[in-house]
Amino acid sequence: MTQQTILLVEDEKDIRDLLALHLQREGFAVLEAGDGLQAVDLARKRKPDLILLDLMLPGLDGLGVSKALQRDPGTASIPILMLTARGEEVDRIVGLELGAADYVVKPFSLREVLLRIRAVLRRGAAPVDALPLRWNDISLDTAGHVVLAGGVPVSLTLTEFRLLEDLLRNKGKVRSREQLLDSVWGYSFEGYARTVDTHVRRLRAKLGEAAAGIETVRGIGYRARG
Repeated sequence: MTQQTILLVEDEKDIRDLLALHLQREGFAVLEAGDGLQAVDLARKRKPDLILLDLMLPGLDGLGVSKALQRDPGTASIPILMLTARGEEVDRIVGLELGAADYVVKPFSLREVLLRIRAVLRRGAAPVDALPLRWNDISLDTAGHVVLAGGVPVSLTLTEFRLLEDLLRNKGKVRSREQLLDSVWGYSFEGYARTVDTHVRRLRAKLGEAAAGIETVRGIGYRARG
């Protein structure tokens, strides 16, 4: 089995050293960055399997790192697990709306961080026998993590990709915000249902005219017309 690589972005060296030690003990290869600009550079050069990203960083903060990586097609699909302070609810909401796969609140337990990392990596792993999904002018290849709209490649974050995949696998069915949260993130974020609306809006914008069949079902959720 290929060793998975995690980019650990944390400016507090004691925390970074502790996390790196435990990640390596769990069998991960670890890249380390102490600031946002270094993180963006490493992510672009090394393409890690996951980024463990502290929001409070010198220079370019964690939200800035997320924006920079998601604007780049080469890094947009790398899942991001945010580390946030307990009082940073607004930043958590913004981070999730930007496409972060999950978050962990400080102070955290190492066990919780490892569980969240493995959960995010499992969500991003496509079944070996997964067949491409086709709907209207959209083609979604789960194995290759490739989306084409009208034959043109579309760069989606992992969260946007999984959201589109869920809608296509359930085409014709209404998917509530709660169902989408559970399917895409792996469990419900209490009070974070509005992040679904934000992700659908971003997904529609990226798909352009091909997104015309993604319907809003008022008061419930969304549906890809069958």
